[in-house]
Amino acid sequence: MTAQVPPGHRLFARYAHAPNALGYCGPAGSTALGRVACGENADVDVPTIARGFSGAWPYQQVLAQLTGVSDPLAEEVVRGYWTGNDLTERVDRAEFGRALIDRIKQQAGAYWSHLNDGLLAEAAPTHAFHVLAVYPWSRLLASGRPEPLTVLDSCRIGLASVVAVEPTHLVVRARHLEYADRSLTLGDEQEERVDYRLDGAPFVDGPAVGDRVAVHWGFACDRLDDAQVRSLERWTAWQLRAMAPRLARDPKERA
Repeated sequence: MTAQVPPGHRLFARYAHAPNALGYCGPAGSTALGRVACGENADVDVPTIARGFSGAWPYQQVLAQLTGVSDPLAEEVVRGYWTGNDLTERVDRAEFGRALIDRIKQQAGAYWSHLNDGLLAEAAPTHAFHVLAVYPWSRLLASGRPEPLTVLDSCRIGLASVVAVEPTHLVVRARHLEYADRSLTLGDEQEERVDYRLDGAPFVDGPAVGDRVAVHWGFACDRLDDAQVRSLERWTAWQLRAMAPRLARDPKERA
C-alpha cells in the first residue's frame, strides 16, 4: 500500500509548484512537486526540495520556531505562510521580521540592500510580505515598466471565485493589483481562465461553481474555506496598507 502524502507536504507542493515549474524559484528539476500536489506520490523527498526554496523555506522555519512547531512543513505552518491563519496572528511581527532578515540577508546581494530595520514596519509572517516588501519588484513600480506590476500580481496569492468549470481550466472572477499615483491597490473583479490540472490530475479536487480558490502564477492551487478566505483577504489588505507609506514617498527617498 502506498503511503499517504503528509498534508503539509501536499499543501506546500500545491503553492510552490507553479513558480518552480516556470523556473522562478526553488531547485531545478523538482517536477516531482506536481505529483505530490496531486496527492499521487508519498515517496518524494519534499523536505529536501522545500529547503531549496530560498523564499518560502526561511519564512516557514522562522514561523515554526516562533510558534513552537517542530516541523516547518507542518500543515499549520505551511498554511500560515501562504495564506495566513491563527498561527500567523500569534506571532510578534517585529520579532519575526528581525529573525527573518537575519536569516536571509546573508545570501542577499546589493540589490537587496533594503533588508534592514526600516522594513520592520511592513513585516508579517506571510507570503504577501515576501512578495510586496522583501521582493525587490515593488521598488521598481515607479519605473513605468509593466514587468514589476505583472510579477507582483502573479507571485502574490490571489483570491478567485469559480464561475464555471471546464475540462482543463476554471473560469473565475478575481481582482488584480493596480498601480497609480504611487499607490498599489486591488482593482475591480475580472473574469478569466486559470489552470487547475497537471497532466490531467487536479490540484483542486472536484471544483464547483461558487468555490473560492487561491491562485498562484495563473494556477488555481487550493480551495479555501470561509476562514481561509478571510485570512488571505486580511493579510493581503494589511500588507498593502503597510507598504503604502513607502510607495507614497518620492522614489529617490525610498529605502
